[in-house]
Amino acid sequence: MKKIVTGFILALTAVLLVLPFLSRIAAAFGNSSLEFERLIVQLVFVFSCLAGIITTIEKKQLNIEVFTSKFDKKIQLIISKVLSCLNIAVLTAVFLSVFPNYNMLSSEDHVLKIPIKIFFSALPPMYFAMLVLEIKRSRCIVYGILGLLSGFLISTGSVLGLLNLIFGSWYPEINDSSFTLILSDISIFMQSFSANWIWVIVVLFSVFSLFGMPLYIVLSGLAYFAFMTTGGYVESIPMETYNILTDTSIAAIPLFTVAGYLLAGGSAGKRLLDFVQNSVGCIRGGVVIAAVLVATFFTTFTGASGVTILALGGILSVILTGSGYSEDDSEALITASGSIGLLLPPSLAVIVYGATNFMTVNIFDLFKGAVIPGGLLALSMIVIGIIKDKSSKRIRFSKEALMQSFKSACFELLLPLLIVIVYFGGYFTLFETAAFTVAYAFVLEVFIRKDFNIKKAFDVILQSIPVAGGVLVIIGAAKGLALFLVYAGIPEILSELAITFVGSKILFLLLLNIVLLIVGCIMDLYSAILVVSPLIIPVAESFGIHPVHTGVIFLTNLALGFLTPPIGINLFIASYTFKKPVVKIVKSILPYLAVQFVILLLITYIPWFSTVFVD
Repeated sequence: MKKIVTGFILALTAVLLVLPFLSRIAAAFGNSSLEFERLIVQLVFVFSCLAGIITTIEKKQLNIEVFTSKFDKKIQLIISKVLSCLNIAVLTAVFLSVFPNYNMLSSEDHVLKIPIKIFFSALPPMYFAMLVLEIKRSRCIVYGILGLLSGFLISTGSVLGLLNLIFGSWYPEINDSSFTLILSDISIFMQSFSANWIWVIVVLFSVFSLFGMPLYIVLSGLAYFAFMTTGGYVESIPMETYNILTDTSIAAIPLFTVAGYLLAGGSAGKRLLDFVQNSVGCIRGGVVIAAVLVATFFTTFTGASGVTILALGGILSVILTGSGYSEDDSEALITASGSIGLLLPPSLAVIVYGATNFMTVNIFDLFKGAVIPGGLLALSMIVIGIIKDKSSKRIRFSKEALMQSFKSACFELLLPLLIVIVYFGGYFTLFETAAFTVAYAFVLEVFIRKDFNIKKAFDVILQSIPVAGGVLVIIGAAKGLALFLVYAGIPEILSELAITFVGSKILFLLLLNIVLLIVGCIMDLYSAILVVSPLIIPVAESFGIHPVHTGVIFLTNLALGFLTPPIGINLFIASYTFKKPVVKIVKSILPYLAVQFVILLLITYIPWFSTVFVD
């Protein structure tokens, strides 16, 4: 299965790189490029489904396991079996909820004469493959059957819809059959059960997440039971997954991730480090400046700060310690700098936030608003790094060495400049910018730098797929839950409560920071954006806070949440990368984290930093 899926993914990646430019050519000859743009987002949806399968095959679905490892192996095995049973139940229910949507998709809706239903049909195989893999991994027939049976009982409403879809046209009496009536009674019971016990279900799924249940299953399960409380409109979950993953902004995510992996897999990091070292290495903290800038640069492309720590943590640590920086401080600096790039273009976090809240904030404005705050965070890491640099080792300035390193890294240095020009200059859309970035990185690493051949480049691209797939699947799952919260009127309720009980804008901003830091600790970045940000924005607007300012505060808090003890995810990634206990990483990172908190307060209470470039 894996070889077939990876083959399709590589082919789709190539097609997605070519289509934006074909669209440009079509437009140049007077033809409409709209159909090409629609085809692109539909193909990205198919890509997302295939990537989700690969992510599951490689066991790289994101989770925030905290407690399981604390128990002995016998209890760990029991926890694993219970979670496997629950995973199978949720996946069964979500898989069955897809099919009623075929009645809602128009048969007349086509993209270049291809029915939309064809593209949507990539979703059931993804859920089915995930379900089969989960059953296979349970290694226990009893738990597998129990999970399937539970999922079937939960999803009796969807089963009724599926039966009607298959048999309703030629056997209308099926709706009055005894079997159907039994299913209907079970469905009504499950809806009543969900309505009466929803808060218990929310607590249970929250606990399951801390024991390692994949986040996309946690979000899907919560969304499923939440919709059952309103009459069982669970088919909204897969439809919202489809809607968000066919958004033109979200479509850029996999390509930027591919570009980041291509650059990180080649010599780009070392070339950039050499250039910065030769330009500022003669001054105190020159190597620190190099490390922070390179870490920030790569996080903007990968969209996941943990990836930067994993990919570049080793080489950056060696360079810092080799320049006289202490081992603990070098590892702390790298860890603290790993999430800064989430605020700078072409950050995937900004893209997702803007796409989620497109009615209230423009992605372009959000990018402009986040530049100064992102720059302040990077500058703060450089400053504290310089202060802690007690080494007398300096790189002797040499004009010849500087020019040589500049020539060596000129193409890498040119890339961010070109991105700013083509995107912020309005020449390329976000997706076209992403396609251009991948093409640039591929040509640079394969044909110019020759860091790897085409086969190796394909291998590097495939390494990025589980990261992109993990993010996209979570985005899809979170959108369903976010839709329910909006339909339930939660934003309006929160706004009224905030105005009634908080009153002060200053106090609201303080509470907002506290809540978002907690959210950043316990939730995945993209889940938090899709689920929490639509709730926060209306409340912030009621206090007269600019939407861009709210977005910057939100993203900055989540970036810091990755580093906040006890369960900030980057702390665990750094522990794995540097082979150090988490407690030691936390102790080393506290000074850096304290400085970032100060910057956060400045960003929060001085809106100018976020709105100066926004009209």
